Amino acid sequence: MQRTAALLAMTICGLAGSALAQQATDAVAPEAATAGVVTAEAFGDLGAAARAALQAKAQGQPVKAAHWMVSAANPLAVEAGARVLDSGGSAADAMIAVQAVLGLVEPQSSGLGGGAFLVWYDAKSGALTTLDARETAPMAARPTLFQDAEGQPLKFMQAVVGGRSVGTPGTPALLEEAHRRWGRANWPGLFGDAIRLAEDGFTVSPRLAALVAAEGTALQGDPATAAYFFPGGQPVAAGSLLKNPAYADTLRALQGQGARAFYSGPVAQDIVAAVSNAPGNPGTLALADLGAYRVIERPAVCASYRDHDICGMGPPSSGALTVGQILGMLGGYDLAALGAENPESWRLIADASRLAFADRERFMADSDFVPMPTKGLVDPAYLAERSKLLAGDDSLPEVSAGSPGWSHAQLWGRDEALELPSTTHVAIVDAQGNALSMTTTIENGFGARLLVRGFLLNNELTDFSFTTHDKAGYPIANALAPGKRPRSSMAPTIVMAQGKPVLVTGSPGGSRIIGYVAKTIIAWLDWDMDVQQAAALPNILSRFGPLDVEDGTSATALSGPLTDLGFQVNPTELNSGVQSIQITPEGLEGAADPRREGIAIGG
Repeated sequence: MQRTAALLAMTICGLAGSALAQQATDAVAPEAATAGVVTAEAFGDLGAAARAALQAKAQGQPVKAAHWMVSAANPLAVEAGARVLDSGGSAADAMIAVQAVLGLVEPQSSGLGGGAFLVWYDAKSGALTTLDARETAPMAARPTLFQDAEGQPLKFMQAVVGGRSVGTPGTPALLEEAHRRWGRANWPGLFGDAIRLAEDGFTVSPRLAALVAAEGTALQGDPATAAYFFPGGQPVAAGSLLKNPAYADTLRALQGQGARAFYSGPVAQDIVAAVSNAPGNPGTLALADLGAYRVIERPAVCASYRDHDICGMGPPSSGALTVGQILGMLGGYDLAALGAENPESWRLIADASRLAFADRERFMADSDFVPMPTKGLVDPAYLAERSKLLAGDDSLPEVSAGSPGWSHAQLWGRDEALELPSTTHVAIVDAQGNALSMTTTIENGFGARLLVRGFLLNNELTDFSFTTHDKAGYPIANALAPGKRPRSSMAPTIVMAQGKPVLVTGSPGGSRIIGYVAKTIIAWLDWDMDVQQAAALPNILSRFGPLDVEDGTSATALSGPLTDLGFQVNPTELNSGVQSIQITPEGLEGAADPRREGIAIGG
């Protein structure tokens, strides 16, 4: 498979014929060779548009369309969304169809048992709306939930597997809320493709098969989960047909009764039973938590960069704030002149990221529970002052949180909470000009490893800090509390120019999402790459310490120069999953990250 990836990259380079294209197309990493570099046959009976989209991605070309477009992480889900858009449905309608299928064919990443953030541009009013469907901590949860009897933090996977880590899911409520606000199509019809695929069976993709096999015994503690993913004791195989009638029944309940079928009645009872009875690691989720769940509309967070507004989800997401800080600090530096292959470009990006992450660790959390300097963190004057720290010739020897403007003061401790990669992203533009960017997740791959009525439950509570105070004794903003929403790095983004959307983008990847999205925007705006080149560009990013460089790509050629600049370089797999749509006067251009299985389809 690695040889296949290498041959693909050589083919693209021959077509593109430039060093920049070489760098972008070399982004196919070894792990991606088992996931993104696949043929149409790997997904069963795909239509002509999906086949053409896979071919365009293999050639390193964006998909173009005149009226509408959908980009998501699996061709079967994209086809479902495309059918909705082609029949006149809105971007919100298409999202529902896409999410319903993703929860079936990509269950490790998102689904009914998880949560999401949604950013919506309304073409008629020109308004930008963000909806928070993040999971909430059960009312019976306590700040010490992830500590042992001696008060020490649990190991991460000890906390993840089982009921302890499960928060109240938000995705079903988001589907209904988005349809109530912006839907045009009939609600029951939006679940048809997912129900058909669940009942008749879908073709297991190479990525799903590889991830199930890699989980091994970790995915077999729960009998229902083991029976589904390990039929006959063997992991599901790529190319095999997998049926999920329980998921079809759950979707029928949503079809007929709306979200209340999930948050009350038999489905809710089975969720609570699974959490409460999880062997060795039960949780505290109760029927009252499900019944009380609400989607929250929050103000969008926007930051200025190169005469554009980079807009996304505010707290409890750290995504838009941290991406905005990175770009805001880079605004005074000529990255276009430096270029994508210059280690100086990456020195600036990496150190801006480190400074932004220092603020993220200190200040960012659910602003319904803790005071946050949200406006101060993206204030241009504050970012200009922080930007002066980048003026040297070498990497910063150390970074610390800054002093953004507050409406009132609060001193928080440093948070070291993990946020590991999984998740998925959906980008949609409809024929009416509405744009939707949604990042959706169950947190870690396969979430809490509990399968209920055909869908997996999240482990979102492990995004909270496992401790309540830092080593210096200061309270941590992202500490767990009943009803609180854990901090997230999900960064669904809509880039605006003169009040109109010009780019819809986002990525999965845990706390690396922030770096993936920032890189994509920089590649597109500063380095004049099209959306497919920007998605494929090798990943180089920094969060808390070492500088991660995508192993097996042309980015490794920069490892020596970056080491010379003072960075501790860490070659590693950086499996982003960027999905993007560019909006131009001539039409739409869509992209899907070559590291994963997604495509874009337009019409």
